Amino acid sequence: MKIIVFSTCAYDQEFLNSYNTGHELIFFEQALTMQHVVLTQGADALCLFVNDLANAEVLAALRENGVKLILLRCAGFNNVDLEAAAELGIKILRVPAYSPEAVAEHALAMILTLNRKTHKAYNRIREGNFSLEKLMGFNLHGSKVALIGTGNIGKAFYRIIKGFGCSVVAVDPYPDAELVAEGLRYVKLEAALCEADIVSLHCPLSTYSFHLINKQTLALFKKGAMLINTSRGGLVNTHDVISALKSGQLGYLGLDVYEQESNLFFHDLSEDIIQDDLIARLISFPNVLITAHQGFFTREAMQQIAEITFSNADAFVTGATLVNEIKP
Repeated sequence: MKIIVFSTCAYDQEFLNSYNTGHELIFFEQALTMQHVVLTQGADALCLFVNDLANAEVLAALRENGVKLILLRCAGFNNVDLEAAAELGIKILRVPAYSPEAVAEHALAMILTLNRKTHKAYNRIREGNFSLEKLMGFNLHGSKVALIGTGNIGKAFYRIIKGFGCSVVAVDPYPDAELVAEGLRYVKLEAALCEADIVSLHCPLSTYSFHLINKQTLALFKKGAMLINTSRGGLVNTHDVISALKSGQLGYLGLDVYEQESNLFFHDLSEDIIQDDLIARLISFPNVLITAHQGFFTREAMQQIAEITFSNADAFVTGATLVNEIKP
């Protein structure tokens, strides 16, 4: 099967080539947009990532080019119009879980870095500054954590943060019986936010969760609390978060995702003028830590992504059950 892979970096090519089960792969660095649909002519399938666009217009053009299958090498699918795909007969398969511990551990790394300011200490020491002034943090042990979303990643995060001695409550419309048995308590969103020292987002982006963190919900936060988002940028209203940081209502912010990341993340823009004023403002805050969608990026996760992507492709070719298919 001829598969065109969009949004590729060197590491994508390395792992996809290593675990390829016999398909013809063509790699493009560009993200899929309507402008790049012309590149898909003659392809049987596309392999897409988080910032590739597969809306109704793009999908219709893909179908005209003969594309029958979209392989998402990620868990999220908010960038795909599932109803349009179903009407066009294009199958959508994803990688529902790839080392959830990778993202959970990155969320913890962001918490520890923001709290104990190790990034600032590193820079100080390199400049010969051994002062501890303004590096004070707080004990994670005994802190209250609000866990928003208890899917595979949220579950992994819960077990990690619980090991630090934190008091954790969760918000999820579908409570996990296994976690309840382990002692996790589910509450309403408002109750979780108002008591938490740390709020960590681990839920998918949907019409229901879009801008879940906004002016109204930020007002419920304990003053000076920490917000961590390693899920999807659209969960957070960036304008409202900036206002909360300026007022001191929000004490710390860690973002591995960003609403407008498609024009920024995964690219080296060090010699360019960043045109995004919102992220430029965020970077200016001393209590904000931003990483460029790095949470998933471990060897184990990359291997699992490649293996599951090709198992999805093979299942489609052989007519086997499509266990990772997404339907409207």
